[in-house]
Amino acid sequence: MTEAPEFEIIAEAPVSIAFRQLGITSFRKAAAFVKSLRYARNERKNDLLAVLDEQCGTCSTKHALLKTLAEENNYNEIRQVIGIFRMHPGNTPVIAGTLEKYGLVYMPEAHSYFRFHGHVFDYTFPRGKAFDIEPELLDEIELTPSQIADVKVAYHKQFLDKWLRENPDVPYTLDELWSIREQCIRDLSRT
Repeated sequence: MTEAPEFEIIAEAPVSIAFRQLGITSFRKAAAFVKSLRYARNERKNDLLAVLDEQCGTCSTKHALLKTLAEENNYNEIRQVIGIFRMHPGNTPVIAGTLEKYGLVYMPEAHSYFRFHGHVFDYTFPRGKAFDIEPELLDEIELTPSQIADVKVAYHKQFLDKWLRENPDVPYTLDELWSIREQCIRDLSRT
């Protein structure tokens, strides 16, 4: 297995300075710190430093913060990606009740993570193991930290719309499916 990315945090830029003010001087320590923060949506999701200020984040905001840290330090080997994967009770047990209630076997869910030397690195959840996303991956695109808010949602909804058209037996509109998806995310936030 490829080792996680590593570099010293030396840049005189906002994210790098914020980590150094916390006494964190290497990428692996920064990634471990970010991973340790609770999973929750940020109030200011367009402000990357909200992850540190609010002591929480989602897959998107946590990885965008770390990707910006890498960019500030001229470390360009990390790719931030969004993958659509089959989220089901086998890989996300906490959503089992919601999927059962709505008669769904899985929910196509967008998840942000890193690709580094062909391997997935996920710094989203503080406890437990990250999603084993690769066997369940349906699609994947690379994006920049500035695209996390708008592009991720648009990409996800476009994928769900196509998925609904390809699966006419799923009895929901896009808005209804998005609402079910939001319940799954609330389920995740309670873990």
